[in-house]
Amino acid sequence: MPQDAEAILAIYAPYIEQTAITFEYDVPAVEEFRKRIVHTLAHYPYLVCEEDGEIVGYAYAGVFKARAAYSRCVETSIYVKMHQHGKGIGKKLYERLEDELKRMGILNLNACITWLDTPNQYLTHQSPEFHEHLGYRRVAHFHQCGYKFGLWFDMIWMEKMIGEHK
Repeated sequence: MPQDAEAILAIYAPYIEQTAITFEYDVPAVEEFRKRIVHTLAHYPYLVCEEDGEIVGYAYAGVFKARAAYSRCVETSIYVKMHQHGKGIGKKLYERLEDELKRMGILNLNACITWLDTPNQYLTHQSPEFHEHLGYRRVAHFHQCGYKFGLWFDMIWMEKMIGEHK
């Protein structure tokens, strides 16, 4: 997986440069991105989807909060190659990610998603609709907390329970 950093970064970079889906401003260097993957893999799954030998999407889980009490919760992230949406890539990735996380004893999945009431050239409602379709529900809304492209963006949190809280 770390060996795929360049191909994975090629998927992520257009989201940084052209959208408000991520609040990251600058495309990281490949080596920095590789370190992020290695750091994630130390504790959580990091998955890629390939078609004809080409990586077309990736998904991973990370720490939701660092305190021990949150150990059964994760934050999920997913990116599909631009213009490859609607082909089931994201669904396959998230289903596999959920399976891996269930095996780890994770119960809560949390997704942090950029939001605008009225979509624009930098942001659509595709991500929240995708997450809702997969069983996530909106649980929080933070207003004007991210600034990118000279505009203020909101942030919503969506969650999905994948296990029984005993």
